[in-house]
Amino acid sequence: MKAYQLVSLAALGAALAVPAQADLLARKDLSLDTALIIATTAIATCKTNGFGVSATVVGRNGEVLVQLRGDNTGPHTMENSFRKAYTSRTFRVSSGEIGERVKQNPQLPLLLLSNTTSAQGALPIKVGADTIGAIGVSGAPGGDKDEVCSKSGIDKVADQLK
Repeated sequence: MKAYQLVSLAALGAALAVPAQADLLARKDLSLDTALIIATTAIATCKTNGFGVSATVVGRNGEVLVQLRGDNTGPHTMENSFRKAYTSRTFRVSSGEIGERVKQNPQLPLLLLSNTTSAQGALPIKVGADTIGAIGVSGAPGGDKDEVCSKSGIDKVADQLK
């Protein structure tokens, strides 16, 4: 290699090695204790209303933090509560809102993604505008009732979501 080629390669290497900002992300995530309170409160609320349900709380990345199957619930409620929670976290809105969007435009490809559903019953868990997780409930006779139970779980820890 000739000297001018080495100089050119060195200059290119130096240009690519410009130091980037290395700021760390500062964010809040759900703890196991908080996720457990959300899930158990949701199940207890539904049980008080006469509904056996399962609840899933997912974290920031859609990973399961807590999944509980209520007494006398169907086996499908575990998967369905997860899919509702995952959908809500993924799109940062209630799973019922996704259902409304699909009704208005059935051609939307939203439900082609793995683990998503248009069934009502999940709500995002937010700190300000930042979605840090979601809770999904399944098993009540209607997604609107599942959603009420999801909301009760979030309301129980509202003071921690600031």
